[in-house]
Amino acid sequence: MPINLARAPIDPAAKLQCVSYAPFRDAQTPLLSATRIAPEQIAQDLAQLAKISDCVRTYSIDNGLDQVPALAGKAGLKVIQGIWLGSNRLKNLAQISTVVGLTKEYPGVIMSVVVGNEVLLRGEMTTSDLAATIRSVKSQISAPVTYADVWEYWLRNREVYDAVDFVTIHILPYWEDFPIRAKYAAAHVDAIRKRMAVAFPGKEILVGETGWPSTGRMRDAALPSRTNQARVVSEILGLAKQENFRVNLIEAYDQPWKRQLEGTVGGYWGLMDSVQRALKYPPGEPISNFPFWKLQMGCGMALSVFVFLAAWLTLRRRPWTPRLASWIAVALSATTAGILLGIAVDKMLYESYGVGGWLRWGALLTAAIASPLLCANALMSGRALPTFQELLGPRDSRTRSIQTMILGVALVVTTLIGTETALGFVFDPRYRDFPFAALTMAVVPFTTLMLLNRPQAGVRPIAEAVFAGLLAGSALYAVFNEGPDNWQSLWTCAVYFLLAVTLWQARGAQIPK
Repeated sequence: MPINLARAPIDPAAKLQCVSYAPFRDAQTPLLSATRIAPEQIAQDLAQLAKISDCVRTYSIDNGLDQVPALAGKAGLKVIQGIWLGSNRLKNLAQISTVVGLTKEYPGVIMSVVVGNEVLLRGEMTTSDLAATIRSVKSQISAPVTYADVWEYWLRNREVYDAVDFVTIHILPYWEDFPIRAKYAAAHVDAIRKRMAVAFPGKEILVGETGWPSTGRMRDAALPSRTNQARVVSEILGLAKQENFRVNLIEAYDQPWKRQLEGTVGGYWGLMDSVQRALKYPPGEPISNFPFWKLQMGCGMALSVFVFLAAWLTLRRRPWTPRLASWIAVALSATTAGILLGIAVDKMLYESYGVGGWLRWGALLTAAIASPLLCANALMSGRALPTFQELLGPRDSRTRSIQTMILGVALVVTTLIGTETALGFVFDPRYRDFPFAALTMAVVPFTTLMLLNRPQAGVRPIAEAVFAGLLAGSALYAVFNEGPDNWQSLWTCAVYFLLAVTLWQARGAQIPK
């Protein structure tokens, strides 16, 4: 349900101290060296940001970002200028040379320089090389110089402390090794800041990155959502004002290109969306995880009606009295589909990235919508859930019923995508999304159909048995790997088990040798 916060996360009457800025929109990406953002696009963003912030933080001078100081000065913004360091010494020197020139050209705009961002975390420089680079930059400019990294890496590399003018730490509660719940995120940021102040006395501690994602997969009990993002940002800003410390939020705009590296969650840390460039939570308006909930509810109710209609139309063609259990199964499928349709569509729109992503999640959503309709028809006509053999086996064993073929395709699509995602949570789980909504919509009707119209005779098909084993084994691993606090994982794994049981119950005719 929508929430109202005591302090608006973004309040034009109380501007942000600073916010991380990257200008990339749509398909623009810094991963392509040829990308260069037009000055008009950057100027448009900075004019908007000047209404809510006093400063922007940048991370490099590539892709047209060397234009930011000049344009920020015109917009009335200060800049925390970044120098991107990596393992390539020549590129490092080019970055340093350009930024040194910018600090001299725009001394009233660039308020400080960040020499390297998480280069120790990435393992691309040694501590001694980094410290030497920082000292070299300090000798060439008058602006204060710092280095930015995750707070643990400051504790592991204390040599850097002596080289900087102030300490810049990144505290991202969602990405901690032991993720922090949203309601404890602000307190965690404050506790770490105070711990760092004790470890590094005598120099200012700047919280150089902190925030919360608005969309993406859960990590333990850390749930990305619009309401959680608003709450965390509001509480951190309140603490910063109360305890008088500087904080830079990550980030101004959602950055779709980050999804290629960090999954869905990586692209949705912005205070504004990447398409409309609009605030996710305007001041004075209730904040909802599903701002289009009325439309979603209406579409869900319509789907439920269509499921019942499919069952009723089937009975008109086959005038017989179905069991009460069949109507209960139809009602269960209709209710599940109606409740979850809006969530499933929302997840598809946010989680689909690239052609492959749209095809995969679009196919699963299509199967999820078709499944309750097709299974309602099958329940009322007395047909069983088809086996893969009936769809893909030898010609003489294939079904000739169009309705059975379509139902079989929906089952195959659900099984393939379900198994692929389940195995993903075993071998590469960190950035994967949990497809709990669409998968539940598809699997529940299959399960009810298998239970009520189960073939009484036949052998267990090998294909279904293999997929059942993969799903059950992967689900068991994921449950323990993701932990008991991740309800998205528990829900998804429960549906994997349900699909595994459904496939295990399949029976087909034995193919003659």
